[in-house]
Amino acid sequence: MDTVLLVAPLLGIAALVFAFVLAQRIEKADSGNERMQELGKAIHDGAMAFLNREYRSLLIFVLVVAVALTIGIGAAQKSYIDGFYTAVCFLIGAVFSALAGNIGMRIATKANTRTAQAARSGMNPALAIAFSGGAVTGMVVVGLGLLGVGVLYLIFRDAAIINGFALGASSIALFARVGGGIYTKAADVGADLVGKIEAGIPEDDPRNPAVIADNVGDNVGDVAGMGADLFESYVGSIIAAIALVFPAFSGDGQLKAVLLPLLIAGFGIVASIIGTFFVRVKEGGNASKALDRGTLIAGVLLIIASYFLNNLLTGEIGFFFAIVAGLVAGLLIGRVTEYYTSADHKPVQAIANSSKTGPATNIISGLAVGMRSTMLPIILIAIAILVAYKVSAIDGNVAKGLFGIALAAVGMLGTAGMTIAVDAYGPIADNAGGIAEMADMPESVREITDNLDSIGNTTAAIGKGFAIGSAALTALALFSAYTTAVNLTAINLTSASVIAGLFIGGMLPFLFSALTMDAVGKAAFKMIEEVRRQFREIPGIMEGTGKPDYARCVEISTAAAIKEMIIPGILAVVVPIAIGAVLGAEALGGLLAGALVTGVLMAIFMANAGGAWDNAKKYIEGGAHGGKGTDAHAAAVVGDTVGDPFKDTSGPSINILIKLMTIVSLVFAPLFNFLADKF
Repeated sequence: MDTVLLVAPLLGIAALVFAFVLAQRIEKADSGNERMQELGKAIHDGAMAFLNREYRSLLIFVLVVAVALTIGIGAAQKSYIDGFYTAVCFLIGAVFSALAGNIGMRIATKANTRTAQAARSGMNPALAIAFSGGAVTGMVVVGLGLLGVGVLYLIFRDAAIINGFALGASSIALFARVGGGIYTKAADVGADLVGKIEAGIPEDDPRNPAVIADNVGDNVGDVAGMGADLFESYVGSIIAAIALVFPAFSGDGQLKAVLLPLLIAGFGIVASIIGTFFVRVKEGGNASKALDRGTLIAGVLLIIASYFLNNLLTGEIGFFFAIVAGLVAGLLIGRVTEYYTSADHKPVQAIANSSKTGPATNIISGLAVGMRSTMLPIILIAIAILVAYKVSAIDGNVAKGLFGIALAAVGMLGTAGMTIAVDAYGPIADNAGGIAEMADMPESVREITDNLDSIGNTTAAIGKGFAIGSAALTALALFSAYTTAVNLTAINLTSASVIAGLFIGGMLPFLFSALTMDAVGKAAFKMIEEVRRQFREIPGIMEGTGKPDYARCVEISTAAAIKEMIIPGILAVVVPIAIGAVLGAEALGGLLAGALVTGVLMAIFMANAGGAWDNAKKYIEGGAHGGKGTDAHAAAVVGDTVGDPFKDTSGPSINILIKLMTIVSLVFAPLFNFLADKF
């Protein structure tokens, strides 16, 4: 049975090989004329420069945490070798997370020009390139994730040690999401407010100095940031399931139960690879249906594989239903998100209609839509938790019930390769549209890229809903592993320290959101002033004879993102350790519970409100309520500007906040036990 453990890392390698094949196919595609190549190079160089600078800035943080793990865990376990091994896993997790973002963004910034060029030949060639670029990110994320977890478990055979891998993944993910989100929204807000409203020029107009920074931001936020986000969810769900195996099973059953989440993830990769071959569209067909078809086929294949894997390894049908509950909940949350954020449905159309009376009513309507949109996803998450627990807690076995919840998270993320591919294709299509505009390509090209971009907005919103749902289940599974690690059978809600922790935890997503929103506001202010300065001081910009200083705007976004991401990132690591050390493990449990509830609600609200505002603007730009240039359009642009940091900075980052605080608590659980015994 031990040799079967090799299957998981081998399937991880298969994902990486498939990603390499797709990347080679993209490299060989036509990258267009000289002007397109020049624009593509500017976007690529800006994105890679930001990412390299971000990773260099994080090097000190990573090394400090590695030392803290070696000393803290070593002292608590009375074995510095265990602390050292945990630190090694942490470093590998951080490197793999950074590598996933780097590779995904490197290919995405090459696929954009090739997508624009392919659009000359029609919808299907353009979709094929854009989706292949997204699939590279998806396959690299799941490939590195499963390879890392599989190999480290083979080496150490200790869930407590490989928790370090999840901590490394989460740490880099938070900084990548926050930093990328600040970068992209500073550029986007500056480009929109000065370009569209003040100067009255179209989106992606080459006369706008912030346009290259905006296109770079699409990649650093929605490719590298999103990839790192789901990388740590994917890794966290598998590791949480492994950690919960040991209190639930005994003897040979433990190894078989460990194999279950690993092999589900592995066969999920196979299902995702097969699903990519069904993303095809005939000329004049619906690209959205093609993406849905690929996702659905991958999901069905995973359900079939899970049934046979579970029968083979545990023989307990309840675990299969737990896996299905998670997978179905993920798909349904995506559909609910689509309803609240797509221009084809009433919520977005209502926001657009409210824009006729100005920005205030647009914002009020968008806030209401975002708040209302929390209800159904929360109900679906609650149902998935209840079903997973009830069908798995055989004969009242609580430990097996908790393992079932972890399997639901693994099931939801089982087809992450396909889900990420669909999500990451959007920024590539968006960039392709920008390049088509700046390179003066034919209108037929822009029509195709606009269509793909519009679908990409919806798939991005669905991806955010999926990420939030998976974050909730993953955090809950990690929370269960934490309570087991600190020997808590229950958390006493009448305890003053627990209540204090609960309130502090409930507050943290609000403080975190305030810090990240404020960071976007500060960076956007600098960007707006710079764009205004260039319009004012550089002769001939508006006439098209003068060349804007794109590099200066890229530098403003880069510097602001690197500076402003530090405090929110450190907050997520320091606060749980401080509460656990000072108030104790039970109070920390209260903090994690409070952060989980308010964090999930805030994340859904912000992501959906932002997505709805964005598509309300695009709905008006499509001709509704008078179209572009009207007061309704100006109001919708203001609403979209408010929604930008909601959906692309604060909202997505909260997912990682709640998971990172939980995995920090789990990794440092031995230290809290040690301090409790001493004091």
